[in-house]
Amino acid sequence: MRSWWNRQQKLAPYLFIAPFFILFATFMGYPLLYSLALSLYEMRGFQSRIFVGMSNFLDLFQDPIFWKSLWNTCYFALGTLTLQLPIALLLALLLNAKFVKGKNLLRLAFFTPVLVAGVFVAIIFNLVYDQRAGLVNNEFVLFGKEIGWLSEEKYVMPAVILTGVWQWAGFNMIYFLAGLQGVRQELYEAAAVDGANWWQTFIHVTLPSLRPVIAFVFVVSMIGSLQLFDLPFILTNGGEPADAGSTIVMYLYKNGFQFMRLGYAAAIGWVLFFIIAIVSIVQLKLLGIFRED
Repeated sequence: MRSWWNRQQKLAPYLFIAPFFILFATFMGYPLLYSLALSLYEMRGFQSRIFVGMSNFLDLFQDPIFWKSLWNTCYFALGTLTLQLPIALLLALLLNAKFVKGKNLLRLAFFTPVLVAGVFVAIIFNLVYDQRAGLVNNEFVLFGKEIGWLSEEKYVMPAVILTGVWQWAGFNMIYFLAGLQGVRQELYEAAAVDGANWWQTFIHVTLPSLRPVIAFVFVVSMIGSLQLFDLPFILTNGGEPADAGSTIVMYLYKNGFQFMRLGYAAAIGWVLFFIIAIVSIVQLKLLGIFRED
């Protein structure tokens, strides 16, 4: 009886954590390993399978549409970092200021767009960017210029970026706002005693205190940007014109589910995985997360 009780005590922790590992192995581990094996085969549908080794990866790096999709994805990611995140931080600073009234209502208003599904956001902005009757073009027509936001190649990705800013700026604002409310007030008081103005306080107190939050938002936003799919897929009708709105995930989707090149699609997925991993590590390194204070 005593030995049975001892065995039960030893097994109990493993039984408690077993559901997680079983689910992880079933829905994450096995699919990842299977996709890695799949990337080594040339497949046309589910029946035809020919082992080609690294040929899918070599073909990928010679594929002009892949490089164009990669450029579009990086373009969107850079637009996100340079537009969306500064806007999110500015909104957080305004809503954290004491002189602003109706903060709860404003927080809700700025956060609400993220609650709308990406498909519906794309449909709404499809109407907004309409060349003839769109709200945006109506303003440009006043200055004698009509822009084909979704029909001219050079305007497609800027249109997608602006849509992404509208949808996600309020979401990232919440992170910055939480970080601002966690900054110790003694630091601001000490800066005021030293005669620091608003800008000096922001540079030397606020930004250093927000470093972990900034790093988190940067990395999460970059990962989300590199996985962009729904907005350009609906806005540009699958990447038109001339793949100007195509992204890596969209190209993966087309190869896997339209062209049924499952091995090639798996190779695209693994290349995207390594790109995300490298970019995330570089960002964390540049933001000093690995540095010991």
